[in-house]
Amino acid sequence: MKRWMNTRVSQPFDVVVIGGGAAGMLAAGTAAARGMQVCLVEKQARPGRKLMITGKGRCNLTNDCDVQEFIASVPSNGRFLFSAASAFPPRDVMAFFENQGLPLKVERGNRVFPTSDRAVDVVDTLVRYMKRGGVEMLIGQAAKLLLEQGHVQGIELQDGACVLARNVLIACGGASYPGTGSTGDGYVLARQAGHTVVPLRPSLVPLVAKGTDCSEMMGLSLKNTAIRVLDTQKKKEVYSDFGEMLFTHFGVSGPMILSASAHMRDMAPGRYRIVIDLKPALRPEQLDARLQRDFEMNKNRDFINALSALLPRKMIPVLVRRSGILPETKCNQITREQRRAFVTLLKAYPVEISGFRPIEEAIVTSGGVSVKEVNPKTMESKRIKGLYFAGEVLDVDAYTGGFNLQIAFCTGRLAANSMQ
Repeated sequence: MKRWMNTRVSQPFDVVVIGGGAAGMLAAGTAAARGMQVCLVEKQARPGRKLMITGKGRCNLTNDCDVQEFIASVPSNGRFLFSAASAFPPRDVMAFFENQGLPLKVERGNRVFPTSDRAVDVVDTLVRYMKRGGVEMLIGQAAKLLLEQGHVQGIELQDGACVLARNVLIACGGASYPGTGSTGDGYVLARQAGHTVVPLRPSLVPLVAKGTDCSEMMGLSLKNTAIRVLDTQKKKEVYSDFGEMLFTHFGVSGPMILSASAHMRDMAPGRYRIVIDLKPALRPEQLDARLQRDFEMNKNRDFINALSALLPRKMIPVLVRRSGILPETKCNQITREQRRAFVTLLKAYPVEISGFRPIEEAIVTSGGVSVKEVNPKTMESKRIKGLYFAGEVLDVDAYTGGFNLQIAFCTGRLAANSMQ
């Protein structure tokens, strides 16, 4: 076993934490601060790899909201988190990091970031927290749990070495971004202990669109744009947002789209439609007046050549085709009905969604260890004494805005404070 720290391995430990992500590091440091002998096992050469890339490398580490708002932002089993979130709410998470010497700032949507805008500073803060408590950090991969008569006894690593402990925390993430170490190891261990794993699906993930329109606009980023997500099966709107999105070779991505994906439950081809308002600042009648002026100025030009002041270049051929107006139609020949139909298209440009991108591209894994088999007041397994779960390995996931890291921190904290 290799070590991050050149310290002596003393066994048995009070606690073994599997996974050096947000939940695992916070839990390891918390247990050590309680005076427990803690070993953190991480298979990557450096902990916090996924934390490094969150928030575009800035790390949106929580959301400055109250407990009820936090729970409302967790569509999968949010109520399960009530005890954890009440014991370590967002304001306490913020206070923790600031007390550890990391200044924070609050941005749009109550998103909390380090003032430095550097995710590495969040990781370094958690590593220092563990080191101060004397956490032993080992590079290795847990191969199986050591179980005896309904109690956990420790873990066995892939190299055959055993790390003994009376408490084991599984906090090794989900199955998204496998390059950071989240390769689903926790689910294998959970099943070994007799736990049910709810089928995995991607959340906060780009979306695949039907047809070729999006690929024709590949690379085009829209800012200050409004979207609505319609569930055509239930015939209702399930999400709306205002902000930034991106057209790609497969469909759509960007901050608004990732958030929207979390609201698309039971995905099926054709079930969901995204409706984009390309001109949200203009009411339909204002946009119609704008078009009339543009067409008057370009009355002898072809329709397709009269839209450069209104739309991005890559979008014009697609919108013209979708309008049904022939590209070579002179602007002074466009009828009022055609113009008004074009206004409707600009205010409600539809994108039919055929599915999610693969789970490997998702920011968060939805599904995981069934919360019905975990004590919400302690994060301890209801099946195996001394076995705990925290973070993304659980069947809880939230919208964007810092809520998923809040899940990691509060469940990790609760598990560590519940261990005997």
